[in-house]
Amino acid sequence: MNENLFASFITPTMMGLPIVVTIIMFPSILFPSSKRLINNRLYSFQHWLIKLIIKQMMLIHTPKGRTWALMIVSLIMFIGSTNLLGLLPHTFTPTTQLSMNLSMAIPLWAGAVIMGFRHKLKSSLAHFLPQGTPITLIPMLIIIETISLFIQPMALAVRLTANITAGHLLMHLIGGATLVLMNISPPTATITFIILLLLTVLEFAVALIQAYVFTLLVSLYLHDNT
Repeated sequence: MNENLFASFITPTMMGLPIVVTIIMFPSILFPSSKRLINNRLYSFQHWLIKLIIKQMMLIHTPKGRTWALMIVSLIMFIGSTNLLGLLPHTFTPTTQLSMNLSMAIPLWAGAVIMGFRHKLKSSLAHFLPQGTPITLIPMLIIIETISLFIQPMALAVRLTANITAGHLLMHLIGGATLVLMNISPPTATITFIILLLLTVLEFAVALIQAYVFTLLVSLYLHDNT
């Protein structure tokens, strides 16, 4: 069990070629566009969900920030669907890879920061030095605020990676313990199986919450710079 503990986090390959790109593109199949005059329940639920996300995320934004609505909706639906698909047996979760999460966080953060320096230069520079700061603390505060600015994308990526990875590892350990205890102590195995079921339900919630938190923080960075 210990040898295969991190096997689910290894990038899958087929004939020696990585298929992670195919896995990343798979969630887009779950949200097809409808060409019918009257939509069915699936499309109606999809449209209701998109409208709800736009209403919640774009409420605080200016008209310039609302131009990012399509990106925000696409991001939360992609991360949420990827996290949920990763809970299925024998599947690979791309959001457990720090490199992928950084590849999402850095461009979004950089785009928001560059937009802020382009359209709100004085306000963006004012974040580095709060009003009324003593002269002796000015150099230290500028260094601290600069570090906190550049650490934002790392915090986004690490938060998502750590939460998804921790849940998968815990499910793997409890599932392995349940299989071992089935031959040793069936009552104890039943208890661990119930715990595994409760943990699976919790992981479904965590998968959606982490998608919401990641997108919400990107939305807040965008709000601060538009």
